[in-house]
Amino acid sequence: ELEKLGLGDDVDLHVYEVPVEYQTVQRLIPTLWKKHRPQLVVHVGVSGMATTVTLEKCGHNAGYIGLDNCQFCPDSQCCVEGGPEYIDSIIDMDTVCKRVSALGLDVTLTISKDAGR
Repeated sequence: ELEKLGLGDDVDLHVYEVPVEYQTVQRLIPTLWKKHRPQLVVHVGVSGMATTVTLEKCGHNAGYIGLDNCQFCPDSQCCVEGGPEYIDSIIDMDTVCKRVSALGLDVTLTISKDAGR
């Protein structure tokens, strides 16, 4: 929907659907970063179990035991071998959550520090 609406003439918006597959993500995401050299990236995930919009404050690299869509899970249980233990968003998710909630929309937002788990 955001692609249809756009973000104005000054914003170059690229939308990609990325499969939930460890190996595809490891190959595709660095390629997209190199190609577009973005100032901001928003990764959006969809979960059938979610009852709210969850804003992730921190992403972890290790501790993944679930199989992806190809029935694969890295033996190391790491998303990126040799990568950092975690990465924190530089966006103040608490403020984003408060501002969206103040709009009075029929949307419930929550904050998570446990992305992907």
